Amino acid sequence: MIERAQNEGNVMTELSRRTMLSGVAAAALAPAIMSGLADAATPRAGKQAPGFYRYKVGDIEVTVVTDGANTFKFNDDHVSNKNRGEINAPLITAYYQPDLLTTPYNPIVVNTGGKLIVFDTGTSETAYESTKGNTGQFQLNLKAAGIDRSAVDTVVISHFHGDHINGLLTPDNKRAFPNAEILVPATEWKYFMDDGEMSRAPKGRMETVFKNLRRVFDVLERKVTQYESGKEIAPGVTSVATPGHTPGHQSHIIASGNSKVFVQGDVTHVPWLFARNPDWHAFYDQDGKLAEETRRKVYDMLVAEKMPVQGFHYPFPALAYVERAGNGYREVPVPWNPVL
Repeated sequence: MIERAQNEGNVMTELSRRTMLSGVAAAALAPAIMSGLADAATPRAGKQAPGFYRYKVGDIEVTVVTDGANTFKFNDDHVSNKNRGEINAPLITAYYQPDLLTTPYNPIVVNTGGKLIVFDTGTSETAYESTKGNTGQFQLNLKAAGIDRSAVDTVVISHFHGDHINGLLTPDNKRAFPNAEILVPATEWKYFMDDGEMSRAPKGRMETVFKNLRRVFDVLERKVTQYESGKEIAPGVTSVATPGHTPGHQSHIIASGNSKVFVQGDVTHVPWLFARNPDWHAFYDQDGKLAEETRRKVYDMLVAEKMPVQGFHYPFPALAYVERAGNGYREVPVPWNPVL
């Protein structure tokens, strides 16, 4: 036993000596290796690949086309019924930095075989310059996906916040989708186009919302088609009233054969905060209590029917199933599919 221990000690000494020598040799070679990397034939790309992803709903093809993501320091009142520490806790749990919120933007394009339909339009091409490419990517990624904006038949708007309607215009104030019919929720149009409602809007953000939608739709000469809740507004596409975020906020169910997907607009914002905590009232929900009721109703339905959800503010490609978790819900991303 003693002899065996001595032999093992000799082996460990030899291994330690070898390890030390190899470490010295590696350190000596490191500058040369790094120099080789610096002089590599292929330079670093320095940017992401185009952001689009396709999947099928029965015979309908859906293309998720990212508009990018914005990261910003949130205000203390970002969630009206929670303090900063309570907001930071789930951010840290989800591996995000505290005090910072990252908001993805994910419009989709639906090809029914007879119609090419865009759902919401992102932050606009103008935002691409002002955010140094972080947002405003929709048209670039649309082109990369092989989709011609001139071929779009219909644009469906879920509600009138800027990140959903600003992309209706080009930087030179032309129609971004020159041949498309623009569909807007009738309840949303009635409320936000009412000058009386605008005169009563609080100063600040809500006043800006009213002014911005007039800026956008006045360029379009207010030539829109209003649609009602609970109607088939395009082949395989049914509107669903989901108020609270705004008075006329609409979601949509895309269905073909036995397959369905729920396109939720802003029923929740980022899921790691507002799906996990449906009772949180974000400052951009116009009616926090009603928005909470809508979230719970929609997400209980998604759980019960095992229907996937396409979330505008979910992480790209923004497609997931949801399940109950504690007092709220947890998203389970749909696995990436290499084929259609």
